[in-house]
Amino acid sequence: MTSLSLYTKIETLPPELKEEAKNFIEYLVEKTKKKKSESKIKKPVFGSLKGKIHLSEDFDAPLDEF
Repeated sequence: MTSLSLYTKIETLPPELKEEAKNFIEYLVEKTKKKKSESKIKKPVFGSLKGKIHLSEDFDAPLDEF
């Protein structure tokens, strides 16, 4: 849908529906801004988990089941 056809359809609406359409468009713009700000994923810093993960001493030991 082109902007011109959208504008033409909006112009045919009564004033109260134009206001409702304007409010909905503003809602969509704000929703899009929130998604963009939330989608910025922070890259992990190398070594940021150092000291937070611990393996047992026998991690590499053979298992009895095999």
